[in-house]
Amino acid sequence: MERVTRWLESPGAHLAAAGVITAGMVAGLAARLLQQPQFVVDHVLGVAIAIATLPLLVSLALQVIQGNFSVDLLALLSIGTAFLLHQYWVAAIVVLMLSGGQTLESYATRRASAVLTALARRMPQIAHRLPDHADVAIDAIEVGDQLVVYPHEVCPVDGIVTAGRGSMDESYLTGEPYQIAKAPGVRVLSGSINGDSALTIQATQRASDSRYAKIVEVLHASEENRPKMQRLADRLGSYYTPLAVAVALASWLLSGHSERFLAVLVIATPCPLLISIPVAIIGAISVGARLGIIIKDPSILEKLDSCHVLIVDKTGTLTYGKPSLTYVKTFGEHSRSRVLAFAASMERYSKHPLAGAVLAAAASEQLDLPEVVEVAESPGAGLQGRIDGHRVMVTGRGKLAPGLLEQLPPIEPGLECVLLIDDALAAVLHFADEPRRESQPLLRHLGTNHAMQQVILLSGDRPAEVALFAAGMGITEAYGGMSPEQKVKFVRDKTQQQRTMYLGDGINDAPAMMAATAGIALGVNSDITSEAAGAVILQSTLSSVDELIHLGHRMRRIALASAVGGMGLSLVGMAAAAFGLISPMQGAIAQEVIDLLSILNSLRMILPVNTLSDFESPAAATSVPQPVD
Repeated sequence: MERVTRWLESPGAHLAAAGVITAGMVAGLAARLLQQPQFVVDHVLGVAIAIATLPLLVSLALQVIQGNFSVDLLALLSIGTAFLLHQYWVAAIVVLMLSGGQTLESYATRRASAVLTALARRMPQIAHRLPDHADVAIDAIEVGDQLVVYPHEVCPVDGIVTAGRGSMDESYLTGEPYQIAKAPGVRVLSGSINGDSALTIQATQRASDSRYAKIVEVLHASEENRPKMQRLADRLGSYYTPLAVAVALASWLLSGHSERFLAVLVIATPCPLLISIPVAIIGAISVGARLGIIIKDPSILEKLDSCHVLIVDKTGTLTYGKPSLTYVKTFGEHSRSRVLAFAASMERYSKHPLAGAVLAAAASEQLDLPEVVEVAESPGAGLQGRIDGHRVMVTGRGKLAPGLLEQLPPIEPGLECVLLIDDALAAVLHFADEPRRESQPLLRHLGTNHAMQQVILLSGDRPAEVALFAAGMGITEAYGGMSPEQKVKFVRDKTQQQRTMYLGDGINDAPAMMAATAGIALGVNSDITSEAAGAVILQSTLSSVDELIHLGHRMRRIALASAVGGMGLSLVGMAAAAFGLISPMQGAIAQEVIDLLSILNSLRMILPVNTLSDFESPAAATSVPQPVD
């Protein structure tokens, strides 16, 4: 019984209902053309209406149980009244309108979600399991299984390389072109594209728990998430329904014609009309995906316009998160070139923000990088491996034993990492992280174009460094040395006073994001599986923040135009029906046209536009704007 109920609620049931009622109407028309008795025509239509109305009755019953008296109830009243008045053709048209609207919604959802569907299709369905290279379904892979990833294949699960050396393209996951070397001990991510060499990996996650699967899961969950705007439409319907019934009753009582009651109800039945809002939302999710913006909570599209306080993180958000090496301090008899070559050899197998800076410095000095074996990277502990028989570790000063810590120079502004060789201090590498070129212009743009009244900088970096950075950005309110708990308290208190937008890297800032009105995670370090951010920007560019705001504004404008405009036309039709200017049959046809126009207007959300932003990024000032397709 439960399975039957679920099917009756499904889009397939509404499609079947549309087919049944269409067949019934064709059969009824044929019976009339063949000059069959009227009771035959009525019987054919009645049976078709009874069958096709079943999914609607199940849906309405569930709504009533949940206390949701939406405009769908008008449909039930219209169909019931048409039956009582023997207006079977009118009832059939109403049923066709409802089931056809649900079918159109299903089509629009598939069309608007084409990008999201492509993500799921891209994932391989089989993997090659050792020892016999047998092809197995990825759902059958267990943690600890040894798998072979052939050249140019998509990696099926998260894991660790156990044999082979090569590289993987992780751009599909990170939003940037990124080829990273792979060797035994290095992690791999599902969804990455393997290079020219076969790699043997050990699965560390089941396919359903891997990173790529989580991306697809988040995208599909965002489609089903009903944001505040949709609930607002339901509340609007709760006022509209009694109004329509009152007008229908008044027209009947004042005129004495029961057909006017039916005509008003028929033209006041805008069930597919309210479909226009989720169609616009799903379209916005699809457009965002094409722009590299993952909308995890669709309600953020409505919230962004009303946020007037921006709370922003520093490292990786207003800065590039790609530091450059400024100097190397060596210890003992180690030379600068030796420690830099050792550090670069280790960093080839890391995606830490400092890794690129070390590799770039080694490349500029044309250093030969020795081979590393037994590579391992523990979260928060740094890299470990063996080079030329020496035990090498790249870590931070916070992970050092007290004896080693005393040998380090005083802390200076900037970033650093420590190199240990055979557990002895070998070098300290110091880095500087440059501000993004678009940081200051975007902050200024948000204030002038999007009514952002206040910008606050929160950072866990040293207060003196944060204050210096904020002054350069033109930010007057900045707080350094903030722990995650302190950030949460600050954001929560601020959000109680004003609506806030939090922009961070999506990792350490996750709790603060959840406390803000709207949370946005920026950059390649963002964890797509985090529940904190309402949206994740994969390209690691601040100009996408402006695109996201404009995307939300466009979605809201189109959705409200469809809902309010369509409902306004229905009210005009109700007035005409109340005065006897429209018959029930004409009202049913008119409402069908109104509903279709509303849904088609919402489908404008997925049409190409030249640009979704009026912010000109300094980094792209010389480039030609590309249309969104």
